[in-house]
Amino acid sequence: MVFGLLKDIKNGEYRTIATPVEITTIVNDGHTALVQRGAGEKAGFEDAAYEAAGAKLVDTMEEIYAQADFVTKVKELEPCEFSLLRPGQIIFTCIHPAAHPQEVQAILDSGCIAFTAEDSHRYGSPNCEAAGKQGALMGLESMLSINGGKGMFVSGLGGSPAMKVLILGGGTVGQAALSVLYALGARVTVMDINIGILRSLKRQYNEHIDTMMCTKENIAALLPQTDMVLNCVKWPKGCDEWLIDRPMLKLMGKGSVIVDISNDDNGAIESFHETTHENPRYIEEGVVHYCVSNIPGAIANSTSIAYAASVIPHFRAILNKGVAAACVQDGFLRRSLTAYKGYLTHEETSALQNRPWVRPEDILGIAGEKLDPAPPATVTRSDNLLPLEQVKL
Repeated sequence: MVFGLLKDIKNGEYRTIATPVEITTIVNDGHTALVQRGAGEKAGFEDAAYEAAGAKLVDTMEEIYAQADFVTKVKELEPCEFSLLRPGQIIFTCIHPAAHPQEVQAILDSGCIAFTAEDSHRYGSPNCEAAGKQGALMGLESMLSINGGKGMFVSGLGGSPAMKVLILGGGTVGQAALSVLYALGARVTVMDINIGILRSLKRQYNEHIDTMMCTKENIAALLPQTDMVLNCVKWPKGCDEWLIDRPMLKLMGKGSVIVDISNDDNGAIESFHETTHENPRYIEEGVVHYCVSNIPGAIANSTSIAYAASVIPHFRAILNKGVAAACVQDGFLRRSLTAYKGYLTHEETSALQNRPWVRPEDILGIAGEKLDPAPPATVTRSDNLLPLEQVKL
């Protein structure tokens, strides 16, 4: 196959999904690798390194889309890319399909085969780890007096107390944030709805953190004593409630900080609106909000290396064995299949956009094989299944 690595064009995005190391592997497997010039430059990977790895450098994304059988990058497809998609072409990127109906429509209209990368990680995304760790540090920066914060030092000083931090969500993001803040001496409380996770974290940190069930009532009780909140909850799309609504901001002291790491429109924090690395903060009700959507882009080199290492098995499986065989052997890859030759195959998107969908194993004709199991990517279910007799490939 011809593999194509695009340069990401989203504002503030500096990562790449494949470094020269992965390009070497792909070329050694017998494939042709095309790399758009500058694809890894902002993450510390020069064009010359890709060329030395065996890639052919091309100037434009149009050339990648026109020549490559498999096209990949980090972030969502931009409108300028929609018309470049081709029937049967394989796309692997963070599509976030449920939240982007226009992008989904373009993918379906093109007849391409699309995988949404964020659903393909068996052990949690390296981007989530990066967002949690760097998000914690961005929160500490937001706490500085020069940024409108209270001016507290994370571990306190002689005669001055440490910051009290509330982490909402004990998954990959929350655990990553916790590891940084605990090491730096913050007084941390973690909230989650899974008592098993809370018990495990208490043991892991030798009972030196507090844990509570994640409810709006518990959050409200803690906010008056909390200096910084980190939202690390993967909030169900379409939910019309919040964990922290605007009136609850008044419970927090002036200069307190909210870092919405798992941010999303209609997410867990009512006062959220997306910001960028160039203008990352705003203040509501005296509370500093940090709501950058691509925090991992700030540590592009480390994140790119970790991310590329996590997805190269998917790339090799698809390139070497084909889509169907790759989806048989890896349930997490299978569940990330978003569209297949004009048909939606992503359950959450079906539910939230009221579109009919086909199960990946059905449209790929692999339902009768011994499939590697994987849990659903989200809790959102859809019974809007398109009858297989209506599927015309």
